[in-house]
Amino acid sequence: MSVLSLLHIENIAVISQADITFDKGFNVLTGETGAGKSIVIDSIGAIMGERTSRDLIRTGAKSARVSALFRDLPELPWFEEQGIGPDENGELLIERAIQGDGKNACRVNGRPLLVTQLRELGQQLVNVHGQHDGQQLLDEECHLGYLDSFGGTEKEMEAFSLAYAQVRDLRRELDQLQMDDGEKARRMDTLTYQIDELERAGLREGEDEELSQRREVLRNAERLTDAVDGAWQALTGGDDGAGAVSLLMEAENRLAQGGRYSGELKELAEKAEQLRCDADDLAELVRDLRGTLDFYPGELDEIEERLDRLYRLKKKYGGSVQEMLAYLDKCRQELDAIQFSEDRMAKLDKELSKALEKALKLGRKLSDRRHKAAEELSGRIQSELKQLDMPKVQFQVEFAPKDVSDGMDATGMDTVRFLMSANVGEALKPINKIASGGELSRIMLALKNVLAETEQVSTLIFDEVDTGVSGRAAVKVAQKLFQVSKGRQVLCVTHLPQIAAMGDVHFSVEKGEADGRTFTQVERLDRERRREELARLSGGQTTAVMLEGAEELLATAEAYKVGAKRAK
Repeated sequence: MSVLSLLHIENIAVISQADITFDKGFNVLTGETGAGKSIVIDSIGAIMGERTSRDLIRTGAKSARVSALFRDLPELPWFEEQGIGPDENGELLIERAIQGDGKNACRVNGRPLLVTQLRELGQQLVNVHGQHDGQQLLDEECHLGYLDSFGGTEKEMEAFSLAYAQVRDLRRELDQLQMDDGEKARRMDTLTYQIDELERAGLREGEDEELSQRREVLRNAERLTDAVDGAWQALTGGDDGAGAVSLLMEAENRLAQGGRYSGELKELAEKAEQLRCDADDLAELVRDLRGTLDFYPGELDEIEERLDRLYRLKKKYGGSVQEMLAYLDKCRQELDAIQFSEDRMAKLDKELSKALEKALKLGRKLSDRRHKAAEELSGRIQSELKQLDMPKVQFQVEFAPKDVSDGMDATGMDTVRFLMSANVGEALKPINKIASGGELSRIMLALKNVLAETEQVSTLIFDEVDTGVSGRAAVKVAQKLFQVSKGRQVLCVTHLPQIAAMGDVHFSVEKGEADGRTFTQVERLDRERRREELARLSGGQTTAVMLEGAEELLATAEAYKVGAKRAK
């Protein structure tokens, strides 16, 4: 089981610097509202690849930094895929720096990563259950996703999605072909006109670039001709004297004569020969170039006229000759399809019938898998709720057919919603109609715990999931979180003393001031400080009565843990 061992926070919001050493088991964080508990959770989220903002950077700092050390990691497929894994000590250090310009730098054991890669890794290491997750439970659009996550329907869903996509594509093509005779005739006239106009233009790929280059040459023909002529004369000579080629040849001959008596002159003669050959080649290139500068009267006007025509066509059919040629091909295909639409429609009808049959078959298979998962999920949720002081609650997954064409859409054939009955004798009703805040928190905790068992994530974070819970229910929630922590590392932000008392490790998040600046510090509490913090959570002050009550909470929690250990 992997463990988040150390969290380092630097210049995140009001936290200048903090090092939090977590343990296995049940870790709790408490503190006054606004003390900075959410900043700790946000920092973990940053390490897990979640979206961040430069607004997180502490005022006056140029950048912010978060790092997390994980130990005892399992063999994850991600490690092999990315070529990154724990070091020889089995440790994985994840670092993320947030710059003032909004840029991020992510590293895993010193290796740079993209944020998307970090997110993929984070999803396999940590699961965060936020304080607003309960609102998702009220949204019936989310219920199907919860069921699929529990049921592990990925294989069936993928097969159905491919089949349904084929049905959708075939229907789209049929719809395009199914037009009345008048509309068909109008469309054919339009396509015929466009095809004729483009074909008459005699388009050639790359033509516009070539014409633009030739136009530039013609516009500067006089300057170019003078330059080339001057270079030719310098290389070949004229009435005024010999050119570079002749002079190099003379130098070559004289050095060659001297080379009979001197090895040094012989080497120079060879270099002169190479220079003369290069000069000869250059002269030929200049001569060839001179030939391209010849033009006939009116050539520039013809080019301008052709480019203007291409410009007008581009405004109608595409930004380049290549795009216009592609559009021409598309028009030809569409015209052919309309002209032979009856044959094509008959073929598509047959293909659609087969595709629809396949999609319905796979949709029913997916639905069967969901029904089996729903039955198991209902039993598991009710078992969890009994442990959370909701023994009378009935939970059920309701199925209804899709009210759409063919009875299916991209998600399958099922409409799903969660029903519950809070009291004996009451009918099952949608959760969003009858669940109280406390009930909703416990149902969400039960659901998240069940789902976590299917996900192989070793660190669970619960951020104030105890909203609306108090009294005996709070004790049951605390016991449930402790039970969960025996198989996974649990981090919990809470305001309830019952939950805080059950923690194996207790951190206090406190806000203070120094040198005119607000700062937040995170302190690991010993037993005496825990007693004081529990007293504060219970009554807002540390009176003798409150301290006595806090001691009783701690003693009760410790006794429960001992009993749970013995029972195991």
